[in-house]
Amino acid sequence: MTLPPRTIDLDDSPAPDRGRLRFTGFRFQRSQAGQCSAEVQLTWTDGRTVTGRAGGQSSPLGDYRIAAEAALNAIGGFTAGAIRFDLIGVKAIKAFDANLVVVSILAHRSDGVAKLLGCVLAEPDPIKGAALSVLNATNRLIGNTVATR
Repeated sequence: MTLPPRTIDLDDSPAPDRGRLRFTGFRFQRSQAGQCSAEVQLTWTDGRTVTGRAGGQSSPLGDYRIAAEAALNAIGGFTAGAIRFDLIGVKAIKAFDANLVVVSILAHRSDGVAKLLGCVLAEPDPIKGAALSVLNATNRLIGNTVATR
């Protein structure tokens, strides 16, 4: 059975710009004393820039966590308390012959708590990938929150 062609009216009005944070800078350093620090810079569509920093004991998985916390600190500065984020964990995994970095985050808003997951390919820099995973997990929620203010 063949269906007859239909004409669909599309609304030509532009969709509201929900905007998003863009990843614009990353720096990670390890000291000889076994400490590490990360700095993440994010820029909103209107040009506003926020920077987040985190530091702590360096270790193979701890480095990922520090990078992810720096990204969450930048996002927290941008949302100015409208959303509070808790990093549940960061994990490097192999799936489908690819190395991935996955983060799990809790987002606390006035209307409840949401569990967020973000993932990126770990190549070429898995530590930077941890920060990017945070952005992937949170960007839609942030855009929707800013658009409804």
